[in-house]
Amino acid sequence: MYATVDDLRAEGVTETQASDERLSALIDEASRVIDRVTGWFFEPRARSYRMDGRGGPSVEPPAPPIQLDRLATGGSDLPLDPEHLVVVGAPVQPGFDGPLLLLRHGRRFPRGRANVEADGLFGYTEEDGSPHGRTPLEIRRACMLLVLRMLPGLG
Repeated sequence: MYATVDDLRAEGVTETQASDERLSALIDEASRVIDRVTGWFFEPRARSYRMDGRGGPSVEPPAPPIQLDRLATGGSDLPLDPEHLVVVGAPVQPGFDGPLLLLRHGRRFPRGRANVEADGLFGYTEEDGSPHGRTPLEIRRACMLLVLRMLPGLG
């Protein structure tokens, strides 16, 4: 979830206006709306993706990799160290224009359907000094605003 009950209490939502349980449910709903509308998710989530190899050195996972635990083609694991693989993912840096896994030293992903497997943590996060990053502040704020809009008498 992209915001917390404490975030909304800090915005002035009282227990009389909404219980903690009600706020949690609304935060969950607002977070799902954000995911659906943007087509992304903004927190680390464990995922396994299968992508099509195109005979080139790169594939684009559907979400930014945060921590890659396994990359394989045809069931054979590939090295994950930076000497062999460039990972463009999250926490996102300035100039980020999409997630990318790029093999180095002339290696290529073999052409095939769903023959490249990537397992790990994925999600669009921003730098905060931690290894996984944080939900972007704009997304957190949007989630809070959606919840406030859903509350009777506040929205």
